Amino acid sequence: MQLRTKRIMALVFLVPLALFLLAAAVVAALVWRANATPLTVRLGFPATTKLLIVNADDGGLCHSANAAIFQGLETGMITSTTIMVPAPGFAEAAEYARAHPQADFGVHLTHTAEWKSYRWGPVLPKDQVPGLVDPDGMLRHEVFGENGVYRHSSPAEAYREAVAQMRTALDDGLDPTHIDSHMGTMQYDGKYYLRYVRLALKYDLPLRMPSQDLCKKYGFGWMRPALRTLGLVFPDYLIFQEEHRGATAQQHWHAILKELKPGVTELFIHPALATPEMQGITSTRLWRHGEFQTFLDDPDTRRILQEQGVVLIGYRPLRDLQRGQTPGR
Repeated sequence: MQLRTKRIMALVFLVPLALFLLAAAVVAALVWRANATPLTVRLGFPATTKLLIVNADDGGLCHSANAAIFQGLETGMITSTTIMVPAPGFAEAAEYARAHPQADFGVHLTHTAEWKSYRWGPVLPKDQVPGLVDPDGMLRHEVFGENGVYRHSSPAEAYREAVAQMRTALDDGLDPTHIDSHMGTMQYDGKYYLRYVRLALKYDLPLRMPSQDLCKKYGFGWMRPALRTLGLVFPDYLIFQEEHRGATAQQHWHAILKELKPGVTELFIHPALATPEMQGITSTRLWRHGEFQTFLDDPDTRRILQEQGVVLIGYRPLRDLQRGQTPGR
C-alpha cells in the first residue's frame, strides 16, 4: 500500500512536469519557426537584400511638416509617414491620405505636446484622461520628469487615448499601415509597452521596434522573437537620430546610409519646410529642412542608395505579410 501511494505521488508530480515540458517544446518550436526565415525572404527578396523604409514622423504636426512630407512621398525618397492625430495639422494630413490611398500612412500615437507655445490636447475629453493633461488642459510636455506622463498618468489612460486616436484616424478614412509612438511614450516602460503590443494585435498592424542589439542592452533580448511568435511583423533594424554624424542633416544621413546591413531597416526623419510657421514651433527647423532636402531630390542620396544596392519600401508590404496577404512592393 505504501509503495502504491509513492507511485501515485510520483505520477502527480510527473504529469504536470511532462505537460510543462511539452508546452515548453511547443513554444520553442513556434519561436524557432517564427524567426527561422529572414524577413527579406518572407517579403519576396533574396536574404542579402538591403530593404529600407524611410519614415517621416510628425505627419499632421503643421502645414510646413505636411507639405514637406507630401512632396517626399510623391517625388522623393520618403516611403511612409505616421500622423499625429491630436495635432493641429491632422485634418490636412487625413485629407491628403484619403486622396492618395496608395501612400503609406501610419498612426504616430501621441501622448505629449512638447513644444513651448505650439500645443494640443488629447482626442478624448480631458476628464477621461486627467493624468495626460497639464494644468492648461494640454498634453504634457514630456514623458519623464516631475511633470511627465509617467509621473501623472497610467498605462490604462494612455491605452484609452491611443484607441481613441486609432478610431479617429479610421473614422477619417485612413487605412493605417503601422503604428509607432511619439517621443517613445508607449515604449520606454514595460507596462506601457504591453499596451503598445496590444494595439498592434487589436488592429493587426506592424509596429516600430528597437533593434535586437538595443533590446539585449536593456535586458529584453527575448522580446523581438516572442512578438514574432504572436504574428507581429517589424523591421530588423531601427535607426534614429541620436548623435549627429556631421554638421548637416545630409552628412549625417549619408554616413548612415553607407552602413546599412542586409535585412529590413527603418530610419525615421522629421522633414519640414523652413518657414516662419516652423520657426515659431521649434529651433530645429533648419535641420528638419535639411532632412527634407536630403530625402527629396538630393542626387548624392540617390547615388549612395544605388551604390549600396538599397531597395526602398514602405510599411505596406510588412502589413500585407502580417495579415497573410501577398506582400506588395
